[in-house]
Amino acid sequence: MSNQPYEGYDENYDAYAQQQQQQQQPQQAQAQAQAWPGHQQQAYDDPQAAQQYTQQWQGQTWDTQVHQTMPPAPAPAAADTAYLPPQNQQAPQAYDPYAQAQAYAQPPSPEVQPPSAPVAPSAAEGYGPPSLAGNARITDAQRARMEGRSPIIEPGMQPAGLTAVLALLLAVTAQAGSYALVVPLVVLQAVTAAGWFRLNGMWPARQGIALAFAGALVADVALLAAGRENGPAAILGTLGVWVLLSLVMQLRSHADPDTRITSLMATVASAALAILAAGHLAAEPDAVTVGAAAVAVAILARALPLPTVASVVVSLLAAAGAGIAVGGMTGMGAKGALLGAGAAVCALIGHRVASYDYPSRFVHFTAGVALPLAAAAPAVYLLGRALV
Repeated sequence: MSNQPYEGYDENYDAYAQQQQQQQQPQQAQAQAQAWPGHQQQAYDDPQAAQQYTQQWQGQTWDTQVHQTMPPAPAPAAADTAYLPPQNQQAPQAYDPYAQAQAYAQPPSPEVQPPSAPVAPSAAEGYGPPSLAGNARITDAQRARMEGRSPIIEPGMQPAGLTAVLALLLAVTAQAGSYALVVPLVVLQAVTAAGWFRLNGMWPARQGIALAFAGALVADVALLAAGRENGPAAILGTLGVWVLLSLVMQLRSHADPDTRITSLMATVASAALAILAAGHLAAEPDAVTVGAAAVAVAILARALPLPTVASVVVSLLAAAGAGIAVGGMTGMGAKGALLGAGAAVCALIGHRVASYDYPSRFVHFTAGVALPLAAAAPAVYLLGRALV
């Protein structure tokens, strides 16, 4: 077989062919840079492949005067190597600086960590260990359950102090008359309405808070107009009307059904608590004084750093003692112990509700302050009517 590119073609190229070859040399240089070293070695090992490359590249050697920086080893044309699949076979390779530079230039592939392996999240995430990879954004309550801890955080001493201050205001103003008592009562009802929505994770909920607070104001006005003897009718009548208003408001909402159900339940519960807090206004003044003082002492005792069971027992005993002491000043005497203990039981239930599922600081200073006194209102009214 002839070594010429085309049979009958003279080895000495004319000037036009040499000019065409020089114009194609940059493109061929790029193709040679992308060639696989293993293919070159395989071409030299195979005589037929070597003859093929010799026939294709005869007379098209590199011009060392123009391209002194390129390696002299020949390579297949770009058309022969552009779509070649990667070869898994290992062939002996000679030291090639250009190929080694290409290998170091490629970025390393990232290592994929198995999702089941436990890891510790970074401090920037704001979540402490332990957490699982791929689920680092878990709530404090979820982490507490995973670790076997209780997801309950109690309000603490500062909200307890605010509850005690508001309770003492109720106790003092109850002896001054209904119109004096309504001032701290309105504050209690407003904080109750706002705290209940925030406790349920619904914030801002201006319409629901406004509706619940409006129901509490209507109940206060009805009690002031009808008198204490008609207190149950005024409270229950206002509560029934506000349940209907809550239903109408949710029927006009364009939210999805699940959201409307949740909002309806939160609005009804908030309005009910705020309206039932008006029971302090319907109760006997001496009962309000004894019950409010007992709630103040019980919540302060509950905030002491004691075990839960011991803290509850101490709170109930302290409330009964406060009921006896204040009852002696108001004329109730020893009956004040029963009233104080009953009011303390309801107050501790409200305190426990305000501690549910890692509440925020805002919840502690709203629901944590108001719910003990709001929950104690029915007990103050009923026990006061029975004991006074």
